[in-house]
Amino acid sequence: MGRLEDQLASTLKKRQQIAKRRQLVVNPASSIDFSSNDFLGLAQNRVLRQRYLNELHSLDTVLGSTGSRLLDGNSQYALDLEHQIAQFHNAETALLFNSGFDANTGLFNTLPQKGDVVIYDELVHASVHEGMRTCRAGRLISFKHSDVADLDRVLSEVYPTDKNVFVAVETVYSMDGDVAPLVEIVQLLKKYWPQRENGYIVVDEAHATGVYGENGRGVICQLGLEKEIFARLHTFGKSLASNGAAILGSTILRNYLINYARPLIYSTFMSFGSLASIKSAYDILESGETQPIQQHLHNITRQFRDTIRLPIGTLLPSSSPIQGIVLNGNAPVRALAGYLNKRGFIVKPICSPTVPKGQERVRICLHGHNSAEQVESLVNSVHEFFKIEKNSGESSIPASTALEPAKL
Repeated sequence: MGRLEDQLASTLKKRQQIAKRRQLVVNPASSIDFSSNDFLGLAQNRVLRQRYLNELHSLDTVLGSTGSRLLDGNSQYALDLEHQIAQFHNAETALLFNSGFDANTGLFNTLPQKGDVVIYDELVHASVHEGMRTCRAGRLISFKHSDVADLDRVLSEVYPTDKNVFVAVETVYSMDGDVAPLVEIVQLLKKYWPQRENGYIVVDEAHATGVYGENGRGVICQLGLEKEIFARLHTFGKSLASNGAAILGSTILRNYLINYARPLIYSTFMSFGSLASIKSAYDILESGETQPIQQHLHNITRQFRDTIRLPIGTLLPSSSPIQGIVLNGNAPVRALAGYLNKRGFIVKPICSPTVPKGQERVRICLHGHNSAEQVESLVNSVHEFFKIEKNSGESSIPASTALEPAKL
């Protein structure tokens, strides 16, 4: 090996020694999925599969886009799909990106003007940080996770200002699974900018798409906050069993991103096969065929929370299909995850530094294809790990509450 490869190998060895080296794995086909982001189970849904195949057969071409969208990669098919997505989510426009990471990076890299302020939840996705890292904002300020009082403190420190102030949050957070207090955040910004002068909210709905709202329109639509949010991100690689993402917003925002978002400008656009997959997923959402799946998903989420008992550690305060058993330290979460893996359940330990020390957890995702019996079996296996006898006196976790439309 050359000098550089020796350096790389040494760095990997150090990560291996502290048990933090990552690797690619293939899950056993016979195991039960309690890990993936396939929340509606559409990745293995036969109805969606047939819709997709039919859509492919209906196209004149089903191969590559042939280039960047600003050169030769655009098509009427893509424009029609964006219109369908915008209509579905009650938005003015939609703009497709190759991935959620590209969309967030492109948005946060270009949207803040020189000297603007970006205030972000401390747990926002890495793609937001990547965009902010090279943006023109004058100040980047975090606030405590979903803490409206702390957000108020930060806003009071930057107000008044003639600069644009952006507040970046997610609706459902990928590691904690909790739903952001969007109603309170909207009300707070109205306190400072009652006429929406220069305070703007940007929301990532990646983990809410398909799961919340009528036919899976998302948390913002469920709360009736469409007109209060400057920009929204919806991704297609989780509940919709596809790939790519869309930024929802005004016509001006769309045109601005077409001119300045580098991931859009300098990447070959997604293939017709990818576009057809997204369209098929939205067709099935629009048809209402996923409504029973949504209801089942929330039912088994409540079942999990109502029946799990933990003698140590905590269950994350999540009402979403993303659940987590928090134990202090990487070794305990690896032990629990390993125990469950051996019993045929796919779950993953989330270790520090991915999450802060003391917040290590076994991440558990529930899906539309999981049965109530599988959830019961998972819960029983967790109890076996902790040596909890059936019907013991350990306290259960309070049931989650449903979202209601906002009253602003």
